[in-house]
Amino acid sequence: MLDYNKEHQIYINNIVTRKKKVILSRIIILIAFFALWEIAGDLGWIDPFLTSTPSRMWKNLIKLYAEGTLFRHIGITCYETILGFLLSTVLGTIIAILLWWSDFISDVLDPYIVVLNALPKIALAPIIIFWAGNGMSTIIVITILISVIVTIINVFHGFKTVDRDKIRLLKTFGASKLQILTYLIIPSSVPTLISALKINVGLSWVGVIMGEFLVAKEGLGFLIIYGGQISQLDTVMVSIIILSILAYLMYRAVELAEKKLTKIMLH
Repeated sequence: MLDYNKEHQIYINNIVTRKKKVILSRIIILIAFFALWEIAGDLGWIDPFLTSTPSRMWKNLIKLYAEGTLFRHIGITCYETILGFLLSTVLGTIIAILLWWSDFISDVLDPYIVVLNALPKIALAPIIIFWAGNGMSTIIVITILISVIVTIINVFHGFKTVDRDKIRLLKTFGASKLQILTYLIIPSSVPTLISALKINVGLSWVGVIMGEFLVAKEGLGFLIIYGGQISQLDTVMVSIIILSILAYLMYRAVELAEKKLTKIMLH
């Protein structure tokens, strides 16, 4: 027993040590990247006007903060992204349930879903602007269009891959379709649902930024376009860095939700 406890403790220590090494390596790579970027700009290896440098971006970040507009731009983009993310996930899941519920509806809608998945959603932007107006509603609609089809396809595929023998067993015991959905299909498809959420994180940011490029007067996408128009590439790079951080944090939030949901299901 003592040997087992010792071996188990060694195993745990190795895992902890490996995690620390991974985190430390990531930090070193990040620091080295920004340091090399700064040195390359200072020594003239790259043109700071075209690529900016960390020091120039920091000064620009302080300037945006001093103007009092930075957090408003961040807040608007985050609000649009989270709202589009939630709406597309919920709507896509509901439609996937409808497709699973009725084979007839699934067969009818299948070619339309294929076409919509292949269609570049940005091509619909001029129509959406006319329909939804030149504002936040257009950005949300574009975000939903980009995310919802992928959600439908992934979730529906997850539903269809549930073990058919289990479904037959529940039917044998007289379970209704709603009971099968509630107690078998959805619980069995949780990994697929989580995977769809992770994909939607990236797609939601893509949709929001594309929408802000077209119609926004505020937000990080607006800052990127505005910075490019006035040749302030420091503003562009700062906005991109902030977007990267926010997208990473949102992805980590989904991963945290996945871990908590997994623990709940195990108990």
